[in-house]
Amino acid sequence: MCLVFVCNEEERVLGRQTAPGACPYCGGMVQAINVESQWRFCFLPLCFKTKRKYYCTMCTRRLEVI
Repeated sequence: MCLVFVCNEEERVLGRQTAPGACPYCGGMVQAINVESQWRFCFLPLCFKTKRKYYCTMCTRRLEVI
């Protein structure tokens, strides 16, 4: 019996920008990254989402906006 995953998610970086503020962990610069994610089911695209993620450039942690 063979188990095959038919769902997957692809992420593609659209752009990078410096964001205001500093990392609370190390004090490094914060970078905003625009990411497009695409869900596929059996090679058919189901959903497109564009997100903005924040990362520290020194410690490479993902930061959350509250």
